[in-house]
Amino acid sequence: MSGDATQPPWIVTQLQDLLRQRGHAWLLQGASGLGQYDLALSLATAWLCEQPTEQGACGHCGSCHAITVRTHADLCVLMPETEMLERAWPLPEKVQAELDDKKRKPSKEIRIDALRDAVDFSQRTSGGGRGKVVLVYPADRMNTVTANALLKTLEEPPGAVRFVLATENAHQLLPTIRSRCLGHAMHWPDTQAATDWLEHQQVQPEAARAWLRAAGGRPADALLLARSGREPESWNRLPRALQQGDSGPLQAWPVREVIDTLHKLCHDLLLHGQGAEPRYFDARDLPSGIPLQALSRWSRDLAGARRTAEHPFHAGLMLDALVNQAKNILNSQPAATRP
Repeated sequence: MSGDATQPPWIVTQLQDLLRQRGHAWLLQGASGLGQYDLALSLATAWLCEQPTEQGACGHCGSCHAITVRTHADLCVLMPETEMLERAWPLPEKVQAELDDKKRKPSKEIRIDALRDAVDFSQRTSGGGRGKVVLVYPADRMNTVTANALLKTLEEPPGAVRFVLATENAHQLLPTIRSRCLGHAMHWPDTQAATDWLEHQQVQPEAARAWLRAAGGRPADALLLARSGREPESWNRLPRALQQGDSGPLQAWPVREVIDTLHKLCHDLLLHGQGAEPRYFDARDLPSGIPLQALSRWSRDLAGARRTAEHPFHAGLMLDALVNQAKNILNSQPAATRP
């Protein structure tokens, strides 16, 4: 929003660029931690603002306030129920009642019922006279049935309704969905801008640099790491701890986060083994001499583990298995050459 000091400068710049362009449907895409959701919501807020400027929404009109308190009648937020709860968006009364009565768990997908409600919403007359907006995030959480239902509305948008879809996995969307939207690739901020922003979020300078590296340059992910209660030194010690079979630094981490972290380590070891600069860890903290064949096999195994990370495995046993595998890989040696 205009004058919102909490928004990273690279989000503000992109918002201004998008507001200068026309189009009824945008697809914001890029890696995690680059601010797709924040940009999508800022764009929707500016479209609905009663006193918009070239920089975005005014931030103080009735429309902006209604979005802040999650009650705007002309904004439909289409998300998985888990995401709605995490971001404090209200669920439909029927859905909330089902969850309160423990009849089912919140959905991690965008349900077809929610999509049908969004289609009905788009066909109703705007209450504020600024049109209507449907925000879809993460857009890749639509299954084939849900995506096809949205596609029909994107192809023939009713009246003054605009769509903004945002995702970290655009390749998982139907090609027909992607082709109906104007695409926008999220900008990667430079290291200094990202570090300055993290410091503005009360992250100490040294920690900001460390967590930004751990996040691969993605500032929003770095902020989550900084607020996790972990110390940057634990990240630096992680490769050697895993080489010793020590699971301590990963205790209480969600299984998916453990797998992603191991994938980062494997990625850096592959780079390091070929003389390239690591991305997530300092080269001084990485073991050396690990066979590339073993690392490639580990990478494939981790990709398979990621696909089953949401299954109800025993977390402790899963962690032990992952750490034991990491220990074996990190201590593997090149095959002896024959004389």
